[in-house]
Amino acid sequence: MPPPNRSRRTPVRRSALAAGAAVALLLAGCGAEPPRPVPAPGSATGSPAVDLPPVFYVDPGNPAAAEADRWEALGRTADAAALRRIGTRPSAKWLTGGPAVRDEVDAFLGRAALAGQTPLLVVHNIPDRDCGRQGTGGAGGPAEYQRWIRDLAAGVGGRPVTVVLEPGAVPDAVQGCVRDPDGRLTLLRDAVTVLGSTGSARVYVDAGHPGWVSDVAALAAALDRAGIGEADGFALNVANFVDTAQNVRYGHRVSDALGGGTRFVVDTSRSGNGPHAGTTVGGAPSWCNPPGRALGEEPTADPGLPRVDALLWIKYPGESDGACRPGEPDSGVWWPEYALGLARRAG
Repeated sequence: MPPPNRSRRTPVRRSALAAGAAVALLLAGCGAEPPRPVPAPGSATGSPAVDLPPVFYVDPGNPAAAEADRWEALGRTADAAALRRIGTRPSAKWLTGGPAVRDEVDAFLGRAALAGQTPLLVVHNIPDRDCGRQGTGGAGGPAEYQRWIRDLAAGVGGRPVTVVLEPGAVPDAVQGCVRDPDGRLTLLRDAVTVLGSTGSARVYVDAGHPGWVSDVAALAAALDRAGIGEADGFALNVANFVDTAQNVRYGHRVSDALGGGTRFVVDTSRSGNGPHAGTTVGGAPSWCNPPGRALGEEPTADPGLPRVDALLWIKYPGESDGACRPGEPDSGVWWPEYALGLARRAG
């Protein structure tokens, strides 16, 4: 059992999540304090809690909104209305590598600040990130990843942002599917420190979902080594389909193993009908574009659930999990007909 979570981060008060949009506008303008310098690899720094605007950012250029406009022009009014259930909801921007991450983050956070909303980022570029699943990628090595994380943090510029750090990275390290689990956890701890040094980022380290790692003590120990004590909490169910009640029960077990004070967020983007039964469907893994799924609970920063900071749409509904069956798009490619099914089946 790992030691209790000795977090240096003061939890953001619930009233802070209800603060006005003026906070984001102030931070974006000339009245903002200059961002703290990003530390060199291996250094440590603190980061205080910050007030956040009350609403997560809805990017008006999202694919569901654009598709709905096209369908409405073609007379598919009912389908367009269904897709707007996705296009009008806040969701995450995924950062998966590339040399221009600083500019990419700066532009995205700037648009969110003008809207008076809190942006949500997913950092997904750890070396050897996919661990044999659909897709390939990730930084070429530890040094490249550390440089990239520092460029990303520099783009934050002291503005409010919620960050989900490296989906699958800790569970894969626990299960031993990566070549260097110790090195991975060290990289994650460094990333938590770097992102925390912005003074405005809330960081949640991904911890998988209830069907992934059954040894909660081992998962908590890995999270501890990955810097959970320096983060704001952990994230569950990213890009998966497990219902919220199961995630909350599992999250409490993980939090208890960390000492009982660690909070978490849950991805509800596609959890409306829960996971598909069995491990495969149609000859492909059941986590990859399973049929019959539905949108889950609405994103909210005030879910009213113990120890849960937010329900989020982290995986964008309608983006493919991978080309797992004939005719399915590659991972991350917008798939409007799948999105339509998710929306139609939502409660």
